[in-house]
Amino acid sequence: MPVYAVFTHEETHDPEEMAAYSAAVGKTFDPYPAKVIAAYGTQDVLEGPAPEGVAIVEFPTMEDARAWYDSPEYQGIVQHRWRGSTYRAVIVQGQ
Repeated sequence: MPVYAVFTHEETHDPEEMAAYSAAVGKTFDPYPAKVIAAYGTQDVLEGPAPEGVAIVEFPTMEDARAWYDSPEYQGIVQHRWRGSTYRAVIVQGQ
C-alpha cells in the first residue's frame, strides 16, 4: 500500500536557506523508490489559510519513506529548510 510524504510550506523566513534546500532536495530521492506527485502547483484552497506551497511524494511503503527522510543525504540538507521556513510534514498511508 503506498504512502505519501506531504509537505506544507507555511511561511518563508530566509529565502537563501530555502534556495539551498531547493537546489539539493531533488537528488536525495535518487536512491529511493520515490515519485513526486505534486510540487508547488496551483492551489484551490478549500479551508483555512493558503500555504505558500505543497509537495506530495509517493513511496511504496512507510519504511521506504522513513528511509529517505532519515537518510544522511536528506538530513544533511533539511537543516536549510528548518532554518529558512515553517513547514508541516507528515507521512500518510494511502489506500
